[in-house]
Amino acid sequence: MGLDEVGRGCLCGPVVAAGVILNPGTKITGLADSKALKIETREILAEEIRKKALFSIVHECSPREVDKLNILHASIKAMIKCAETDDANPDYLLVDGNRFTPAFIPFKCIVKGDSLSASIAAASIIAKVYRDHLMHKLHHKFPVYGWDTNVGYPTKKHYEGLKRYGYTPHHRKSFSLRTKKRYKEN
Repeated sequence: MGLDEVGRGCLCGPVVAAGVILNPGTKITGLADSKALKIETREILAEEIRKKALFSIVHECSPREVDKLNILHASIKAMIKCAETDDANPDYLLVDGNRFTPAFIPFKCIVKGDSLSASIAAASIIAKVYRDHLMHKLHHKFPVYGWDTNVGYPTKKHYEGLKRYGYTPHHRKSFSLRTKKRYKEN
């Protein structure tokens, strides 16, 4: 199972991990690090991955879990949830990055794994598409932060929204939000 996460550097929203198991020899043209792909390409690839994968799963850790555990441990927890899903049964884990908590399943960390492993790249794409969709939905309720374009990452518009309106329940309070003000719904 390839494992990757997205949203570690965001100011808000969950950190999302995906796990993907591909049959050896599965051909999916264009697999790469999700951040290097255009939105339209990611959407098309995500659909193809879901159709061709033996198994795919997405799990998240909430902003509260991020605040409680820290972003690294929340990321690892989300990836472990993927690997330990009842129907997954992976025999080996390929994990993007250089840190992972030992599990009962043998694993290997691969730095830049989303550009070196098809299953990690597939997980990267599935996780990114899932999280981006989630942040676009949240944007409709909280449009002042620009989540339709920044999907929760620190941008000028996001910080301007925080300064003017305060933080929402979706923000990570353990991150530098540059405000102590809480968002007030009308």
